[in-house]
Amino acid sequence: MKITKDMIIKDILDIDRGLGVILRNHGMNCVGCPSGHAQRDTLENATSGHGVNIDELIEEMNAYLANAV
Repeated sequence: MKITKDMIIKDILDIDRGLGVILRNHGMNCVGCPSGHAQRDTLENATSGHGVNIDELIEEMNAYLANAV
């Protein structure tokens, strides 16, 4: 499984909860957002509001998944 920018945050977290740590390390607190953004926002949409480099984030998350197996 590879993380892509069009994936919903909730779906990313369902793959591996450790990805939430990576998101939080990049300043994306949507993991526990009370307004439910993680349930409906894509990774691309969520990063645009946080000034996060999406390509670096995706690379880090996919490297994490590659090493988690």
